[in-house]
Amino acid sequence: MKALLDTNIIIHREAITPAVHQDVGILFRWLDRLKYEKCIHPVTVAEIRKHRDPKVVQAMAIKLGSYVELKTVAAMAPEVKLVAGELDTTANDASDSELINEVFVGRVDVLITGDKKIHTKAKRLGIELRVLSIERFLEQAITEHPDLIDYKVLSVRKQLFGEVNLQDPFFDSFRADYTSPPFDKWFQKRANDPAYVYKKEESVRGFLFLKTEDNDENYGDITPPFATAKRLKIGTLKVISDGLRMGERFLKIAFDNAREAKVDEIYVTIFERSEEQLRLVDLLMQWGFVRHGSKATGEAVFVRTMKADADRPHPKLTYPKVSKSARVFVVPIKPEYHTELFPDSVLRTEKADDFLDGEPHRNAISKAYVSHSPQRDLVSGDILVFYRTGGIHKGVVSTIGIVEDIVNPVPDFETLKKLCRKKSALEVNELKEYWERFGGNKPYVINFLYAYSLKHRQNLRTLLDKGVFPNMDIVRTINELPMDAFVQLIRLSGI
Repeated sequence: MKALLDTNIIIHREAITPAVHQDVGILFRWLDRLKYEKCIHPVTVAEIRKHRDPKVVQAMAIKLGSYVELKTVAAMAPEVKLVAGELDTTANDASDSELINEVFVGRVDVLITGDKKIHTKAKRLGIELRVLSIERFLEQAITEHPDLIDYKVLSVRKQLFGEVNLQDPFFDSFRADYTSPPFDKWFQKRANDPAYVYKKEESVRGFLFLKTEDNDENYGDITPPFATAKRLKIGTLKVISDGLRMGERFLKIAFDNAREAKVDEIYVTIFERSEEQLRLVDLLMQWGFVRHGSKATGEAVFVRTMKADADRPHPKLTYPKVSKSARVFVVPIKPEYHTELFPDSVLRTEKADDFLDGEPHRNAISKAYVSHSPQRDLVSGDILVFYRTGGIHKGVVSTIGIVEDIVNPVPDFETLKKLCRKKSALEVNELKEYWERFGGNKPYVINFLYAYSLKHRQNLRTLLDKGVFPNMDIVRTINELPMDAFVQLIRLSGI
């Protein structure tokens, strides 16, 4: 297998302090484990030679020998020429089109890049499953090769600052960015404050600090000024990409806290210097954060309103809001898949430690459900009520989701695997069984957002007695539920 690496990934691997770009180191370890040839394109070599930092050029001249340089360049495919003609506006864009052309014609198996424009081209060309970000490549590697994963226990825990090892290399990038006051001094002052910490064994891999701010908070160092509002500040957020969707996991924690605190907005300040920070900005903007302005330190300020009405066509932008004009569907899910997919909805009868954050599908907000149901007309913004099967007394409604889109028909089994590999609780052999179960009646995929875990789970007996469910047939497959019944369910469930 051949992996073509974008220029910035090479530079960060070879010329930047490893502690600042730990995710690139993880990527290279996986490439070695899976025996990928690490390839570079001649345009990458040319770009590096033009780098503004002569030290980088000198260092790279020595290190490029460890990569397989493509000796010949494929003729530009007509399809790539067409997309390049529409989207390329700079010399760098043209170079990127040369990279993507190598994937399109099949000379390399994957292209790994963080460039958003390259990903846009890949989608236009229908090869988005072979043009991957670091995070997506790692998700694929972990899901397809679980025997190679070397962790023991992975989880997000709430800890006091004072309980966290400040000397962990994870914090080196913060020290480089925050010098006035020094980051270590700020951290020590927070010794009694709680934070959410993600560790791989004893090494910190993710950190989230949240602070609720009232109407009288001073924002004098932010331009333009904030209007008066109650806000949740994401004070510190960093996640090392390792394929386990921890960025989404931390965002869900922030959204859950914002909802509980009934804030008007969430905001975050972040430098935009490194690839890692730019990827975080991209993630935030996918979930509705917009650029507000800047801080006196030079950090960009991003804000996410919690007051906007639900955007049905684009539910990520107003997550976790649901619309009263949407349709509601009851979706049955077997117990063996329920808590795998919804770890926050763990039942009292289950052992929570069995569902720690060791799989991508557990951490993601974006998930996938595979179904043969004849109900195939779901659309973006529709509401999903997940019913954990178990009979009249043990069957309970536990979770609310929001439809992003559906894939119907799924063209082939390989596509089904790729759609589900990091968002579904189904193993490959189970997906194969789903695919073949009814011959020509192939399953379809619902892509949805994991929005709410219900506080008070109602069992099937209660839901029938109170008239929320009209009869037991509603939980046998995907069926529509009237909105007034959904509102009654929400009230019973304590949201």
